[in-house]
Amino acid sequence: MTDSGTTSGLAPHQVLLVEDDPPIRERLAIALEAKGDCIVSAAASLAEARTFLAQRRYDLIVSDLRLPDGLAIELLAEARECQPEVEILVISVLGDETTILAAIAAGASGYLLKDALPEDIHATAIEVLSGGSPISPSIARFIVRRARQEGGSPPTVPGRDAPRLTPRELDILWGIAKGLTYNEIADQLDLSRNTVPSYIKAIYRKLQVETRGEAVYEAVQYGLIQL
Repeated sequence: MTDSGTTSGLAPHQVLLVEDDPPIRERLAIALEAKGDCIVSAAASLAEARTFLAQRRYDLIVSDLRLPDGLAIELLAEARECQPEVEILVISVLGDETTILAAIAAGASGYLLKDALPEDIHATAIEVLSGGSPISPSIARFIVRRARQEGGSPPTVPGRDAPRLTPRELDILWGIAKGLTYNEIADQLDLSRNTVPSYIKAIYRKLQVETRGEAVYEAVQYGLIQL
């Protein structure tokens, strides 16, 4: 592939794609490399992925959860330990709901469904590489359901110990819960697209979380939002 990153003075992102289904793997690789800013190494199993990780450092891992030789949860945790700077984007099917929270705990920064459009796949990967934590709306709903099952229905008003979020931060938190992209949140709230990440960082800091999924979970627990 042509190193188009040299035109901007930046090297392309090194991406490790872990997916066992050949047609899906090819579609994801094409989507990730479409803009010329990512170079993809493709693995069809956990064993292949571990071989790649032993040979090279990666900026991003895009991984399915269910592989022929097991679940990717341990692989993701291992990758985080040996390459702490690597970002992780889990891309799977809704049937994998039971492993979503485990993937987040293992270090996943984002969670995307396999049926996403190619442009959304690339945009989501770049968002994760830029420090974002995108998550599909259906996954956000699952996390909310899990929170209710574990802790009962959220209170109707914020509890006394709830972090103090500004009205604007609460608006943006709603956007996060709905699975909107940063740009969609900015457009919906008539904000500059450059300011949304700053608001989200403030929200994460107040909630003491690092990902969208965790933010939604904590916000529901505190009664800050109800979905």
